[in-house]
Amino acid sequence: MKRFNPYSWPPWLRQLRAICAQVIIPITVFQAIRTILLPTTFDVLLLAILVLLAVAFHLEWI
Repeated sequence: MKRFNPYSWPPWLRQLRAICAQVIIPITVFQAIRTILLPTTFDVLLLAILVLLAVAFHLEWI
């Protein structure tokens, strides 16, 4: 299996990944508060996707 190497990416893509990693947590917190106040199926699914993205960025899977 080929190892993941973020340094082989172009600089603009590495910068975009760094920005997304910083922004995903506040968006996830906002969505969690919104889901607690007005839970709908869409909100719960969106929160699950955001949590998975946040974990992926934290563990450097992306």
